Amino acid sequence: MSYTALYRKFRPGRFEDVKGQEHIVTTLRNQIKADRIGHAYLFCGTRGTGKTSIAKIFARAVNCENPVEGSPCGECASCKAIAAGVSMNVIEIDAASNNGVDNIREIVDEVSYSPAEGRFKVYIIDEVHMLSIGAFNALLKTLEEPPSYVIFILATTEVHKIPITILSRCQRYDFRRISIETIAGRLRELMEKEQVQVEEKALRYIAKTADGSMRDALSLLDQCIAFHFGQELTYDKALDVLGAVDTEVFSRLLRHVIGREVTGCIGLLEEIVMQGRELSQFVTDFTWYLRNLLLLQSSDDIEDIIDVSSDNLLRLKEEAGMLKTETLMRYIRIFSELTGQIKYAPQKRILIEIALVKLCRPDMEQDIGSVAERIRVIEEQLEHGVVAVAASGAGDSVPAPVPVKDRPPLPKAIPEDVQAAVERWQDVIANADMPMKQYLKDARLSLGGDSRLMVVMEDGLASDYFLRQEGHKELLEQILADLTGKEIDVTIQTVPDRETFEHSYVDLSQLIHMEIEEE
Repeated sequence: MSYTALYRKFRPGRFEDVKGQEHIVTTLRNQIKADRIGHAYLFCGTRGTGKTSIAKIFARAVNCENPVEGSPCGECASCKAIAAGVSMNVIEIDAASNNGVDNIREIVDEVSYSPAEGRFKVYIIDEVHMLSIGAFNALLKTLEEPPSYVIFILATTEVHKIPITILSRCQRYDFRRISIETIAGRLRELMEKEQVQVEEKALRYIAKTADGSMRDALSLLDQCIAFHFGQELTYDKALDVLGAVDTEVFSRLLRHVIGREVTGCIGLLEEIVMQGRELSQFVTDFTWYLRNLLLLQSSDDIEDIIDVSSDNLLRLKEEAGMLKTETLMRYIRIFSELTGQIKYAPQKRILIEIALVKLCRPDMEQDIGSVAERIRVIEEQLEHGVVAVAASGAGDSVPAPVPVKDRPPLPKAIPEDVQAAVERWQDVIANADMPMKQYLKDARLSLGGDSRLMVVMEDGLASDYFLRQEGHKELLEQILADLTGKEIDVTIQTVPDRETFEHSYVDLSQLIHMEIEEE
């Protein structure tokens, strides 16, 4: 006999076996006991939460010869026929592959025939949102006034796609995501029946990974058991099979981010990649880790909601005290956006590396959260009396941190060629092509070593354009020579932001119209 997957083998056969949907089960059982059965039901909710299972149980219960407290007995001829899939009274239709007008017209024609045996004919239409507009219209009249012996059960994961005319004719039941505790309890119960040894921590991780879906949890558990068949399924083995990362790694990564250690972050990501971990799952789990930190910062009595061990909880509390709430929310925003981008991205690793660099270097972004983080860093530096200048990736060296009280003095004299270049800088910009024109607009002018013209720009695309790509700096010098009639040597200098320029360099554009002695 062939193997049966766990989610099929343990599909609920009675209302009592359904977990996590008590509000729906209780209502349906009461309707059956009171004989107040509706003619059309709409079951909507995320995948794997029991929509089809409850529909089949309901179909058996309304036709059961000896129902027990609203549940099917499972012993009568009708229950056995429906369970075996040979009953003419229960018709299952997959709307994903039978979504045309003709398919629905066949149903409308069949509705006129009463059941050969039993009380009701039950039509279960799965993924009903896939029906075409014409098919919905064909179904509409029958759904509004069906024969007394017909029940429609429509199931969907995307209820917003169903026309309002259909919605208004159905009793709507919203299926909730199943809690981690409920899923873990069900898995534990089934593993006892299967006589499989599974570590409790592994069960809880699988339950969390399933994201509220009992079917997903059973499929993941099936996969883990098959990989380590005949052995106890431990937490570490579950991580290996699912390509996941231990929480200790997230702690190390977060501490690298807090220390603004880009190299450490990239190195840790390299380890994760070499271990063959699933990068999409890594992003999701790290976002969840940051969420736990935010909850700890928000309330003192949150330990019961955060599903971690006592050792990990102590570490989380320590890390929660190392971050401001605004900074943590910025981290969560960046990784939440990454979760949506990475699903179908061909280069997942590169996207993650960019996100990690953003976390470590808020100066790369211009949104309010990043600007606030940059201000916070500058305030910390000012408290110590210095403005730190980040190291440049290439080109001219960046000066060491300059104390605020020791700003560079105003120059006593400016070379004639440098003054000519500053005076005609707008003409230089006008004679440049894109993207050089834009980069020069954002640049600042200062006086470099040996009284040379220094063009200061923020580290990034602009500085790379002049320092890493050949010919662009020389082209700028040629434009200056054509406009001034003099050969002017240009030094390209990079700074992390405009604040650093204002604190560390003299702005020649502000001085050039003052009475300054020329050499």
